[in-house]
Amino acid sequence: MVEKDEKERRGIQSIEVGGTLLRALAEQGRPMALSDLARAAGMPPGRAHPYLVSFGKIGLVKQDSTTGHYWLGPTAIQLGLLSLQYLDTVREATPFALALAEQTRHSVALAVWGNLGPTIVRLIDPVYPLHVNLRTGTVMSLAGTSTGRIFAAYLPQQLIQESMQEDFKRLGPDIARPLKPAEIKLKLDEVRRHGLSRAISNPTPGVNAFAAPVFDYSGNIVLSITLMGSSGIFDTAWKGKEATAIKACAAEVSKRLGFVKT
Repeated sequence: MVEKDEKERRGIQSIEVGGTLLRALAEQGRPMALSDLARAAGMPPGRAHPYLVSFGKIGLVKQDSTTGHYWLGPTAIQLGLLSLQYLDTVREATPFALALAEQTRHSVALAVWGNLGPTIVRLIDPVYPLHVNLRTGTVMSLAGTSTGRIFAAYLPQQLIQESMQEDFKRLGPDIARPLKPAEIKLKLDEVRRHGLSRAISNPTPGVNAFAAPVFDYSGNIVLSITLMGSSGIFDTAWKGKEATAIKACAAEVSKRLGFVKT
């Protein structure tokens, strides 16, 4: 039975080998000479060339007639655009969020930018219950929560300026106290410096959190992943295990959405 399953899963090796060339093009993100592309894919140029000829015939790659460099072809572009058209950021992020919750044994929340600001769209409970008054649909404070500060740090400032000014009027359990502009600036600078937002027993006493941004193919923030846990067991160090875990999770989701870090 095992042998039968192995045969059914067996693929075509030549396609898998050729696929490394397409992957190398995508990872490099630029037109490449044959020698450079072959090196990036880990194969000799003589072996890479026949694959590129075949890929060119079906439009997966194209060769510049002037430079001879190879780049993604019209078929590859059409496939990419079709994939983006049907991409659901929350659906793509959910398996990674579930894995993060299982790995850390902490709560994980997914939030998107809604009409009223950062809005929780998925909440994954930990092994041990966490006493926070959060639910799907909760609108988070931009300045007063780690989730909100992620959006405040990476969204265009003109988009969030009014929301930041009205932040102290927001309703919900996430509101703590209004922050002064200088305090907000310091916190947002900290987010951009570390690539994470951190909350230590604020706004909820006894609960710590890290939030990380998820970017799409155009480099825009589309989602926030927030990891929350009781202060006694949640490491708040910037390079601690919780920070490392959520940062890796957000990076994987961003990669899934087509983001390439420059």
